[in-house]
Amino acid sequence: MIEKQKLTWVYLISALFILLNTVLVIKEFYYLSFLIPIGLTIVLLYLFALDKLILLVVFLTPIAVNVRNLDLGVGISLPTEPLLFGVLVLFLFKMLREGKYDPRVLKHPVSIAIILNLVWIFFTSLTSELPLVSGKFFIARLWFVIPMYFIGIQLFRKYKNIELFSWLYIIPLMGVIAYTIYNHAHFGFEEEAGHWVMTPFFNDHTAYGAILAFFIPVFVGFTFNKVHSRTIRLASFFVTVVLIIALILSFSRAAWISLAVAFMFYLILLFRIKIRWIMIVLAVLVGIFFSFKWEILDTLEKNKQDSSADFVEHVQSIANISSDASNLERINRWQSAIRMFHEKPIFGWGPGTYQFFYAPFQRSKEKTIISTNFGDLGNAHSEYIGPLAESGLFGMISMLAIVFAAIWTGMRVFKRSENKEIKLLALVTMLALVSYFSHGVLNNFLDSDKASIPVWGFIAILVALDVYFSEKAPSTSD
Repeated sequence: MIEKQKLTWVYLISALFILLNTVLVIKEFYYLSFLIPIGLTIVLLYLFALDKLILLVVFLTPIAVNVRNLDLGVGISLPTEPLLFGVLVLFLFKMLREGKYDPRVLKHPVSIAIILNLVWIFFTSLTSELPLVSGKFFIARLWFVIPMYFIGIQLFRKYKNIELFSWLYIIPLMGVIAYTIYNHAHFGFEEEAGHWVMTPFFNDHTAYGAILAFFIPVFVGFTFNKVHSRTIRLASFFVTVVLIIALILSFSRAAWISLAVAFMFYLILLFRIKIRWIMIVLAVLVGIFFSFKWEILDTLEKNKQDSSADFVEHVQSIANISSDASNLERINRWQSAIRMFHEKPIFGWGPGTYQFFYAPFQRSKEKTIISTNFGDLGNAHSEYIGPLAESGLFGMISMLAIVFAAIWTGMRVFKRSENKEIKLLALVTMLALVSYFSHGVLNNFLDSDKASIPVWGFIAILVALDVYFSEKAPSTSD
């Protein structure tokens, strides 16, 4: 009966399409006759192949363009965010109608952490100083999390979709990289030009660098996965080389640091260093810092090396907190966020509202040449300090809970699975997330499709591996 209904819908929609297209051609509306087949295809995907629609969104994400300053005063990434909003509406309608979802996923620690975070964002949107801004922020978070995490986990029940997810993102990203390097070459690969040559596909080099660093561990893993054919491994090696070159040319110091953190995390797993030793080392380092705080700060303040096209000098500028405008402005944003938290420690100022309220919390001695009082140069530059100001203490705690639950899940799959392919996939997925979560200390991009889609998708991969594959090997039919 269901198949018969589907066939009826196909015939009906096809007849309407032929009729409408005929009328448009007669009336000489040729551009509409071109757009209608695309729209019709998307409608059919919504109705009969939601999994393929989500994979299409993944493919479109690297080449999506962010449109800002519309008449309504909002920004949106086209075409991905409208498509994700449709998926969100369809999912909510299906849940209201059927009320069925895998309880193993709902009871998973990662899901619990995500649900708590969403509930708190919703609650603090109601108490927000700007409810409309916070409401838009909440809906945007939903249209990333629901399709990429909750529907994504079901998508990844088919094992072949897990690696397909990365390939679908990376293929168009290769085109963006070629476009970026081509533009950059016209400016002699200068450091300053490296900040914007990836537009309009990425807003700046920091978001671009974060995604490059994110996928490097993944394709290194694919290169060494002996289950793959020689062709796939060579293709993965080529992608890895291109990503590394692009990362160097991005001049994104935060991305370089995040990749270094991911590598250190890999060494910890490789040498099976126990958590207690890591905590002891961290405690010793913290103790040394506070014991010699003024000496360390004095040494850092003597570093006058600004950002540079020279690789070594650019690395040295990472520790420059005396004259580097980018570093100083980041500290200014953090200090402002902490002062905002002190004023509203429970509920915060409202999700997505930081940029509208941080100006009065700046101090003149902390401002830089790139500081602004108009809220037009971004957010708190941290996935953790930002929520602290916008949603209070629990906003930051709930975000950290997602991070720790995801990494804990990855480590559990890595240690528990006896299948080498599953272990390797869990490892590279976890390293990619470690790269982004460490990058999140210095920047925040989870309000954009470029980062949200791979990050929430990779968290879904870890949970899918934990729930469906950690105790069995994937079959050829998966």
